[in-house]
Formats: sequence, C-alpha cells, structure tokens
Amino acid sequence: MATRRIGVIMNGVTGRMGLNQHLVRSIVAIRQQGGVTLPGGGTVVPDPILVGRSEAKLREIARAHGIARVSTDLDSGLANPADAIYFDATVTSARVDHVRQAIAAGKHVYCEKPLAPTTAEALDLAHRARRAGVKHGVVQDKLFLPGIRKLKRLVDDGFFGRILSVRGEFGYWVFEGTDDDRPPQRPSWNYRKEDGGGIILDMFAHWRYLLDHTLGAVGAVQCTGATHIPERVDESGRRYAATADDAAYATFVLAGRDGDIVAQFNSSWAVRVYRDDLLQIQVDGTLGSAVAGLRGCKTQSRAETLRPVWNPDGPNPFDFYDHWREVPDSGDVGNAFKAQWEMFLRHVAADEPFPHDFVEGAKGVQLAELGMQSWAERRWIDVPPLRNGEGVRG
Repeated sequence: MATRRIGVIMNGVTGRMGLNQHLVRSIVAIRQQGGVTLPGGGTVVPDPILVGRSEAKLREIARAHGIARVSTDLDSGLANPADAIYFDATVTSARVDHVRQAIAAGKHVYCEKPLAPTTAEALDLAHRARRAGVKHGVVQDKLFLPGIRKLKRLVDDGFFGRILSVRGEFGYWVFEGTDDDRPPQRPSWNYRKEDGGGIILDMFAHWRYLLDHTLGAVGAVQCTGATHIPERVDESGRRYAATADDAAYATFVLAGRDGDIVAQFNSSWAVRVYRDDLLQIQVDGTLGSAVAGLRGCKTQSRAETLRPVWNPDGPNPFDFYDHWREVPDSGDVGNAFKAQWEMFLRHVAADEPFPHDFVEGAKGVQLAELGMQSWAERRWIDVPPLRNGEGVRG
C-alpha cells in the first residue's frame, strides 16, 4: 500500500491546547501509528512544521517529539507548496488574519474554535474558502467524546421518549495567579476581551454544535454573563483587570423531534466542582433520563424511576444515585481531537465528507454574539439560520 506525505503548518503549538491535544495527542500519535488509512487503500502521514514566535520553544518541542521542521516565519511556510494544510491554534484575536493568509495561499485550513471574534468575520472566512476551492474545518471535539457519543446513541434509539429538558454544568475554579503554589490553569488572554477572551465566546461555540448535532437545533437564547473575578495575575506576575466574562448562565430553546426542548447551561471558571466530571449534561424525557460526562453516561428508565414524596420533616429514605445504569462502551474512539484530525486528513487526501466546516464554526460564533446581545439587552434573542457562508437570513 502506498504511503503519502502531507505537509501541515501548525501555528500555535506552544500553547496548552495546540501542544497537548493537537500536536502530541493527535499529529504525533497519528505519525506513531503509521498514518491514517485511506478508504481506497494506502495511508497518509502528516509531516508537521511548527510555526510560532519563539524559535527556542519550537525547537524544544520539536526535539521532544521527533519533528524536523520549525519556523518563525509564517509567510515562508505558507509559500511552500509542499505543505497543503494550515492549522491555527493561536489566540482568537489573531486567527482571522492568519486564516485569510492561508486561504489566499491556497492552503486547506483546519483551526481551533472560535473561528473568529464575530459572525461577520467567520462568514467572510467561509466565503473566501469556498471561492478559493480549499477545504476547511473547525474543531468540534466534544462530539467525539465517549460520553457524548453514548448520549447521542440514546437519542437516536428513542430511549428518552419525548425529550423535555437538558441541564448542562461546565467549569472549575481557575486560580487567579495570587497563590504561589497554584498558578492559573488558563492563559491570561482568556480574561481580556480585547484579546478575544471570555467564556461566552469560548464555550458557546461548543454548546452550539453539541446541542445542534446531539439534541436539536438551537432556536433562541437567553443569557446572563458575569465577570466574577475582576482582577488576575498574568504570566509575568503582573496584576491586570479582567475585562472579559468568566461565567455565563444561559437558557436555550431547541427544536426537538417531538417539540421544543428547554436547555439550561451554566459555564463558569469561578466554580468549585461537586459532580462527576468538569462537564456534565442531564437529559430528561418522558421514558427516561441520562447523565453524561466526558467519558461515561448513565441512564434511568421510567420503570427504574423512584417515586419520592416531599417530606421535609423526616430523613430522606432514598439513595438517588442508585437505580442508574452505566451505558456500555461501543468501541473506543481514543482521543477526541485525534479522531477529528483523522477525519480532516481523509477529507483533504481522499475527499471524504467533513461536516464541521467554517459555516458550522460560524454558527458557534453567532450563538456567542447573540448570547452577549441577550445579556446586554436583558431579553430573549431568536437565533436565525445562517446561509451557506453568505450571511444571515431572518
């Protein structure tokens, strides 16, 4: 079987997500397994060039993972016809310009979310990519998590009956930088609006594709955001004002198969975890309920549902955590980011379908913008459909 090399320009691999999820657990892992098998036979092996501002950091990463090529010159990388794919995991505020350059250079583009700071910019990127005839995609990793895949299987099998409501809890305490022994788990730009930070822009991109593709299309949003921690300490030890939201409390209306579904999502970097996972989603329906995390999913059918009666004057007789059943695994897909990288490589190399394109990425940005509008205006906002990369209808 023939092995085909495909050059990948990776911009932003010195950051946490770019390094851990995209380089080490995706591209390096794919190289170690011998590449990605193509449907018509043969394999495609990614050959990355690491691009960024610090040559010393890039060379250190490259040496640690057996990568031969690094560069601090993005323009020269984009000019190399041997590198067909551009990947972007830089800060949100810089992404649009980088992606426009890559499209103009004729590169296929895959990037982190959010695709852009605004819906108009995201749709502009979709339009440019379509005109240039290049393939394009945005990370939508949570669809590939084992827990979410199990939840989707339950929905498709009709386990819930008519789905009534969804409750999502996401977040954890991100340290402010004032504790010497506990540095922040997220970079400081996440808390500066001027740099593309904020939990609404970051996480609503996830909630949009997760809800759309698992439970029902998002049709309306009501959101209240907050900046609970007004001051933090950056990577250099300097105090700075947090200008971006670090929590969001939202309600969405979804178009379910059997009617509207109400979905409530709390997202916060200022919350302490008392649940099974950093992300937990409960779905309640007429025939049963499920609670899904990143990897696991438990169900309670109507027949197994307890029958409590309100009585505050005596001890609770029930163990509410009992009578839930673990949904079995149906085959390990491995790392969610790696699974989507393999899809995109097959999309480029063999023209296999890839549904997570720039228009899908624009939908996530749209929901974030409408969530922020809802917060500012203190009202419900309808979510109009997006045309295929051309603009907003409605």
